[in-house]
Amino acid sequence: MKKILFILSLILISVNVKAQIHDPVKWDTSIEKVSENEYDLIIKATIESGWHLYSQNVPENGPIPTSFNFTESKDYELAGKTKEGKGHEVYDNVFEMKIKYFGDEAVFKQHIKTLTDKAFTIEGSLEFMVCDDTNCLPPTEVEYSFKIPKAGETAVATDKKEDKSFLQTTIPDKEDTKTASSSDTSEKEPITEDKTKNRSLWALFFLSFLAGFAALLTPCVFPMIPMTVSFFTKQSKSKAQGIKNAVVYGISIVVLYVLLGTVITAIFGADSLNALSTNVWFNIIFFILLVVFAISFLGAFEITLPSSWGTKVDSQADRGGLIGIFFMALALAIVSFSCTGPIVGTALVAAAAQGGIAPVISMFGFSLAIALPFALFAAFPGWMNSLPKSGGWLNTVKVVLGFLELALAFKFLSNADLVLQAHWLEREVFIAIWITVFGVLALYLFGKIKLPHDSTIDHISVGRLGLGLVVLAFTIYMIPGLWGAPLKIISGFPPPMNYSEAPYGVGYTKLGGGESVSGGEIPDHAHLGPHDIVAFNDYGLGMAYAKKVNKPVLLDFTGWACVNCRKMEARVWSDPRVLQILKNDIVLISLYVDDKRPLPENEQYTSKVNGRKIKYIGAKWSDFQISKYKANAQPYYVLLDHEGNNLNEHAAYNTDIEIYLAWLKEGIGNFNK
Repeated sequence: MKKILFILSLILISVNVKAQIHDPVKWDTSIEKVSENEYDLIIKATIESGWHLYSQNVPENGPIPTSFNFTESKDYELAGKTKEGKGHEVYDNVFEMKIKYFGDEAVFKQHIKTLTDKAFTIEGSLEFMVCDDTNCLPPTEVEYSFKIPKAGETAVATDKKEDKSFLQTTIPDKEDTKTASSSDTSEKEPITEDKTKNRSLWALFFLSFLAGFAALLTPCVFPMIPMTVSFFTKQSKSKAQGIKNAVVYGISIVVLYVLLGTVITAIFGADSLNALSTNVWFNIIFFILLVVFAISFLGAFEITLPSSWGTKVDSQADRGGLIGIFFMALALAIVSFSCTGPIVGTALVAAAAQGGIAPVISMFGFSLAIALPFALFAAFPGWMNSLPKSGGWLNTVKVVLGFLELALAFKFLSNADLVLQAHWLEREVFIAIWITVFGVLALYLFGKIKLPHDSTIDHISVGRLGLGLVVLAFTIYMIPGLWGAPLKIISGFPPPMNYSEAPYGVGYTKLGGGESVSGGEIPDHAHLGPHDIVAFNDYGLGMAYAKKVNKPVLLDFTGWACVNCRKMEARVWSDPRVLQILKNDIVLISLYVDDKRPLPENEQYTSKVNGRKIKYIGAKWSDFQISKYKANAQPYYVLLDHEGNNLNEHAAYNTDIEIYLAWLKEGIGNFNK
């Protein structure tokens, strides 16, 4: 039975890795005349089912975005940036970012203005990357041209079919890769609601609800509950009317804050908010805002709206009826702004990072938490007797929120630093800052530190002591992070492990940890790859080392922006049995097909596959994969002996650990025969 299962596993591998050249995207071009001297250049991608094309707007360190490059000419000028249709946007757990892509069809438009009445040709090229559930293809370049007619003639567009090869021959300008996405009514692709997006919106709602509950416990809002509810119950002719007025009051609060979220979304645009969240300057601005909010909560100053606003609103509240109740809710929002403003600002910043209708969802959750107590205590006024008395504990809540906002602020500064790759706020520095912030918060909760608005206390409450112990435990938990601990509880906040002064912790340099590292040292021309596997990025150097240590070679065709390659490394290579083999029993040669470093002049050559000039390292490895193995998708794995002969069938993307493990053992067994 075991033999049968083993044979079936190998058959499954061979079925999955049948060598083939994929060509899942077909490009068409056309021209639309807008006015006498204005045209829309339309570039349409038809995508095979199951494949997806990445947007122009992909965050730094993500997959390769689609980019367009138009040759400069005195005959025309570009009007704005290339627009694209609506696509699908999902959170990618591998790249830890939101990524937008297109399926089935994608339409791009570039608006131009002609500067001459004569006919002329516009030439350009685009670079793109596509993936499906199991493969990613190397960045591919396509050249195109548009024939702009003289006045009165019909426009013609052509695309150069012969240039649709899977090779990288140019590096697009950085400016071209950052074209902003925008809605295009010509895009017919429906948007489906992704389960991940739904979950993230629910999470945002829940967190915003907690933020609203925190705002409720601040000195500006909490004392207003009994005062406002008493007003409604005493001024109303009946209990039912009092409950009704309180409910209307709560609904008015929700409407006001939801309206704020709607305005934010309308001003910036649903898609633009997410684009802003990955922008360096906006992350820096968010950082500064949160620091200001935090300092305000700590008692240095108060953020207030002009007093004239409150006076005008109060005068409207005296009108009575539903309009008067609405203005009473607005008065509460203005009067309590010194406490709620920073929390609302923080919630909107978090929502902006998510984009779409997130600001509306965030404000709904926030306002609901504030509005509910007014309706509930109006319906059950006896409950107010159980409310704790206002006092110094309200200021303590405000200060705790200030420390939390200060810690959160550095997440946005870290985002900017990661995009810039400036290494100002590396992992150790970030963790050290958080240890300091939460350590000081623990001292404050234990009564060792007193801030401006704190009242004198002879003892701390049990609740405050308990919270202090939790914060102290969290602070101690973070300390090993300086020495390389993963800190999984806060894994989404600090920079990744590889973005640090010492990738394996302060004062510690980790080597491969396997027998393949002779004498505990990394071989010449090698480096530590995923999971500290010793890897070569050059075929010749890796083969020479394999011959020296008498081990088979695992040839890994991969890419820096290959999503499925990262999934294999995270899900399969991390298995202890697989990792043991990769570290000790083979020599890993990883060839990155999207490596844009130029080849030396004397190493550049013309491909025998399609006659294109190979100028870049990634193009060399892509051409090698196509010519030798008749495949162009990644990940793609080959087990070789020292003469370059295959030890078994090739393997591709398959997250079944048992199958991959059996494939490795079979190849190594054939090598040792």
